[in-house]
Amino acid sequence: MSQSLSVWLLILLAFVAANLPFVNQRLLTVVPLKAPVKNLAWRLVELMVWYSVVIAIGMAMERAVGQNQGQGWEFYAVTGAMFLTLAFPGFVYRYLVRRGGR
Repeated sequence: MSQSLSVWLLILLAFVAANLPFVNQRLLTVVPLKAPVKNLAWRLVELMVWYSVVIAIGMAMERAVGQNQGQGWEFYAVTGAMFLTLAFPGFVYRYLVRRGGR
């Protein structure tokens, strides 16, 4: 797999993972909750978990190509902001279009 393709696959994975908390009512898309509707706090926790999963997959892909580059706080700040930006369509759908998650 070429490097360009792997980067685009990682961005697509990040887009899907960023929107997963907003498109379903299950915890991490697997565990059903007792409450009929997930609240925003659960969705934000889930968003952080999915961010960690995407970062881990990206680092594994980087390791497969060569050696991992050391990352500082700037890397995580930028990728976190990008992940939140990718989550915007799911947030809009859940809280603005569907009027409160009904």
